[in-house]
Amino acid sequence: MRIEDERESDNVEDMRGASGGGFGIGGRGLGVGGVILALAASYFFGIDPRYLLGMLDGAQTQAPVSSAPAPRPPQNDPKAVFVSRVLASTEDTWSAIFSEAGRRYRPPKLVLFTGSFPTACGMGQSATGPFYCPGDEKVYIDLRFYELMRQRFHAGGDFAQAYVIAHEVGHHVQNLLGITSRVDQQRGRVSQQAYNQLSVRLELQADCFAGVWASRADRNKRILEPGDVEEAVTAATAIGDDTLQKQSQGHVVPDSFTHGTSAQRVRWLRQGLEKGDVNACDTFKARQL
Repeated sequence: MRIEDERESDNVEDMRGASGGGFGIGGRGLGVGGVILALAASYFFGIDPRYLLGMLDGAQTQAPVSSAPAPRPPQNDPKAVFVSRVLASTEDTWSAIFSEAGRRYRPPKLVLFTGSFPTACGMGQSATGPFYCPGDEKVYIDLRFYELMRQRFHAGGDFAQAYVIAHEVGHHVQNLLGITSRVDQQRGRVSQQAYNQLSVRLELQADCFAGVWASRADRNKRILEPGDVEEAVTAATAIGDDTLQKQSQGHVVPDSFTHGTSAQRVRWLRQGLEKGDVNACDTFKARQL
């Protein structure tokens, strides 16, 4: 992935010194089997933290309001520089897309943390993997997740790592467009099975949006190198609901899917990559996912 010449974003907050705990599993509110399945489902492109983070931490702690500016990551931290450049690329791409539609893009903040950290969606935990919180419009990530991603999911490579950020930024785009709130409004109005199906469509759309970013960024800056797409496809394949459930419990329960199967995640990522068009990502109207 050619991103060395990309600018760095001004929207990265380095809160690693303010975080607490290690890269471990909380899970006081879950049994061992539940923790394994929940973490497997959230290690990549996190489950809604208002549910999972609350269960893992045992509390819905609201983020404190601080007027002090957040510190920037040091220039001698290559992983932090990398995600900052990826974030900057998403900012440029989505700003252009929104501008074409006559709208202004409001970029999210990206917060680097370790262990645990308070967010507007509850207490964030490293164990849940990267996640987006619509309450404060921030993406949260413990950079040690990338090593876990390589070891646990055999999904290495810089473009696979960029895909993680781009997917969470995709959730931010959904939030700005009002898609997230419309899905949230259905909670309690429809059955859990029906709501899970809406969640799957939301996640697959974020995969497609990640593909749109990569397509547009490559069109403008030629950021993709041979093998990059395969890295992201490997990652998407590894974290489908069906694959994760087989690994964690030995069988698949389709009604409990919240992120989509491996094949679906790959299909919608490729849809965004090939079309480069947000209009091609309407998973909510798609008859077949």
